Amino acid sequence: MEAERTLRAEELTRLGELAAQLRVDAIRCSTRAGSGHPTSSLSAADLLAVLISRHLRYQWTDPRGRTNDHLIFSKGHASPLLYAVFKAVGAITDQELVETYRQFGSRLQGHPTPALPWVDVATGSLGQGLPVGVGIALAGRYLDHLPFHVWALCGDSEMAEGSIWEALDKAGHYGLRNLTAIIDINRFGQRGPTELEWDLDTYRRRVEAFGCQALVIDGHDLAAIDEAFGRARQATGPTVVLARTVKGKGVPEVENQPGWHGKPLKPDMAERAVEALGGVRQIRVTGPQPESAPPAGAPVGEPPTLPRYEKGAKVATRNAYGDALRALGSRPDVVALDGEVSDSTRADKFGEAYPDRFFEMFISEQQLVAAAVGLQVRGYRPFAATFAAFFSRAYDFVRMAGVSRADIALSGSHCGVEIGADGPSQMGLEDLAAMRAVQGSTVLYPSDAVSCAALVAQMVDRKGVNYLRTTRGKYPVLYDNEDAFPVGGSKLLRGGGGDDDVALIGAGVTVHNCLAAADELAREGIKARVIDLYSVKPLDRDRLLDAVRATGGRLLVVEDHYPEGGVGSAVLESLADIAEPVRVKHLAVRGLPTSGTPTQLMDQAGIGVSAIVAAARAAEAAGH
Repeated sequence: MEAERTLRAEELTRLGELAAQLRVDAIRCSTRAGSGHPTSSLSAADLLAVLISRHLRYQWTDPRGRTNDHLIFSKGHASPLLYAVFKAVGAITDQELVETYRQFGSRLQGHPTPALPWVDVATGSLGQGLPVGVGIALAGRYLDHLPFHVWALCGDSEMAEGSIWEALDKAGHYGLRNLTAIIDINRFGQRGPTELEWDLDTYRRRVEAFGCQALVIDGHDLAAIDEAFGRARQATGPTVVLARTVKGKGVPEVENQPGWHGKPLKPDMAERAVEALGGVRQIRVTGPQPESAPPAGAPVGEPPTLPRYEKGAKVATRNAYGDALRALGSRPDVVALDGEVSDSTRADKFGEAYPDRFFEMFISEQQLVAAAVGLQVRGYRPFAATFAAFFSRAYDFVRMAGVSRADIALSGSHCGVEIGADGPSQMGLEDLAAMRAVQGSTVLYPSDAVSCAALVAQMVDRKGVNYLRTTRGKYPVLYDNEDAFPVGGSKLLRGGGGDDDVALIGAGVTVHNCLAAADELAREGIKARVIDLYSVKPLDRDRLLDAVRATGGRLLVVEDHYPEGGVGSAVLESLADIAEPVRVKHLAVRGLPTSGTPTQLMDQAGIGVSAIVAAARAAEAAGH
C-alpha cells in the first residue's frame, strides 16, 4: 500500500505539472495573438490534464482511427486549452501554437474547426458540441458497436441553452453510456455571473431529471477528477461530470474576477503568470491507446432500386422522399432521423424497413440536426426530416454544419401556402432563403415524384449541407422514370423556340401552376416557355440566359415562398451581370396567409394560375 500511495503521489505531481503547462501555453498563445479566452481555458486545465493522460483513448497519429475516443470542445472559445493539449500530445509544435494562433491563414483558428484533423466538428456557437456528441455516441452504441467513448467539455454558461437539455434528454432516452459531458462550472460568463453560479446541487438535480448520472467534484482536485472519469467510463448510462472550478485558476491577478472573459493577459501580466506557474515546459503526453479493431470494410449492400411512378399519376413529393429514402436503405451507411413527424415527412417508410438505422429525435429539432452531424462524423450518410418551418428552430445548427463541412441531407416538408388549412404557423415560407445562405449548401425543390426520387438519390453522396423541399399535396407526375435530373440543372417543359413571348419559371408546386397558365396563354396566342427550376442552388444559369435571349428578357418567376431570398432572388442574382435587358416579374407570397384550401391560398397569395396568366399577359403586352 505504501508503494501505491508513493506512485500515486508521483502521478499527481506529474499531472499537476502537465496542468501547469496547459495553463502556461494557453496564456502564451493568447497573449501573443492579442485575443482569445485564456481565463476560460485556465479553469478547465486540470480536467484536461487528467483526461488526456489517463482516460482519453486516442491514437494521435491516426485521428480517423475507428476506436479512437472523441473529444469535443463544446465550449469552443477555450481553444487555447485545446491547442495546448494538441501540443502536449505532440500533434502540433510549440512554434505553431504560440506564433500562429488566431493568425490569418493558420489552422489554429479562434474557435476550433475541422481544419485540424483532431477536431470532429466546428464549435464556438455554444450549446452545440454536446448535442453533436449525442449523434457520435448513437453511432458508437447502435451502429458501430465499438468501445469508443465521447467526451464533451461544456461551459456552465451554455447550460442555459435548451439544446444542452435536448442532448441530455436524448442521451438518457437512448442510454448512451458511452457519452460523458464535462461541465466546467467556473461561475462566470461573458458579462458576469452565470445563472446558477456554483449551485452544483441544482445542476445535479437537473441532470438526474434527464436520466443521466451526475458526478459532482472539485474540478481542481486531480485525484477526484481521475476517479470521476474512471466511473464515467464504467457507467451504465450517460454521465455528467459537474466540476466546480475557478475562472482564471493559477493566475492570482485574475482568479475568480469578473471582466476577464475573452481578454488576453497583457504581456507584463502574462510574464508574471508564466513565471508563477513554473515557466514554459515541453512535457509530452502518451495517453492510453484505443482498443484494436479490424479496419472498416466497404459498405456491403444491394444497389438502390429507386421507385418508379406512372406519368400523370398524382403523387406527393413527400411520398416520393419516403419511397426513395427507403430504397437508399439498401446501403448500410444510410441512416434516417425525424422530429416526431415521420408520418408526415414520410421518413417512417425508412423506419419501418430499417428500424435499427432510424433514430427518433422527437420534437427537438436542434438535436435532430446535431445528431445528423454527429452521425456523419462516423462516416454515415444521415437524412434528417421535419416540417420545413421547424428547421428554423435548428438554423444555427444548420449554419454550423456548414462551418464544419458536414455532409448531411435535410428534408423539409409542408412548404408554402400550399399546405392549406393548417395555417401560417405550419407553412415553410422562409426555408429557401435560410438554406441558400448556408455556406456550400445545395437546395433542391422537385415538382414531381420522379424528379424528387432522383434528387434524393444524389443527395446521399453529395458534400455539404443538402436541403430538399417537399410538397404536401399530390400533383401529376411530369417526367419519365428514365429522365435525368443533375444537380444544377433544370427542365424545359413548354416552349423552347426562339419566338417565345415570355418564360414562366417555377419550382415545386408552382411548376404545375405555370403549366396550367401556359396552356391558357397558348389559347390566347401567347407562347409561354415553362422552366422547372428544381435545383435552386446551384442554379441553371445557362437555361435562364437562353430564356432571356429567346423572350427579349421577359421572365416571370413564381414561388410559394416569401419574396426575400427564395427562387426569385436566386434568379435575379444569377442574371445581375448580364448585358441583355431583363424584365423580371416576381410572384411570391407577400402577405400573411390564413387557413383555406391550397387553391384558395395560392390564389390569395397571387401565385395561382389566374395571377400567372394576368402577369404573363402584361409582360407580353409591355414587350410590344
